[in-house]
Amino acid sequence: MNADLRVGVITKTHGIKGEVKVYPTTDSPFRFDELEHVKLKLSGKTVRELHIEGVKHFKDIVILKFKGIDNINDVEQYKGAELYIPREEGAELADGEYYIADIIDIEVITDKGDKLGVVRDVLETGANDVYIVKRYDNGKDLLLPVIPDCILDTDIENNIMTVHIMDGLMDL
Repeated sequence: MNADLRVGVITKTHGIKGEVKVYPTTDSPFRFDELEHVKLKLSGKTVRELHIEGVKHFKDIVILKFKGIDNINDVEQYKGAELYIPREEGAELADGEYYIADIIDIEVITDKGDKLGVVRDVLETGANDVYIVKRYDNGKDLLLPVIPDCILDTDIENNIMTVHIMDGLMDL
């Protein structure tokens, strides 16, 4: 289980005073209004902790201003960086809800007991999420809709997801 939760990705700078545009990877972009600091990671490595000085919202983008960063040149290098918070600062989850970080790399087995692969990513489509499973047998991706008919059980503690392969899903 990951100790940190990704809450956003810096897409580009905003203006000349050191602000950045962030694509939120959390359910609510207004989550940033409650945050005091984030960890900035480049290439999976923590570069530094940044304290949030200001938050603005524009459509589905969040504009952040960090303390001590007052120039576009100071944030230019952070384009594409991911922003994380400690797990203990994550939003409280209802029963049956999981952080995406907990689903990544979970082993997927079928209801017949066959080892299928591992979840490598999650697509958020609006209607329902879709798990991208890298198959063991051929290395190709299998897209599994996150619906009760397909995802039967998710056991985070044992790192196993049990699924039912509906007709047509593996015919590709």
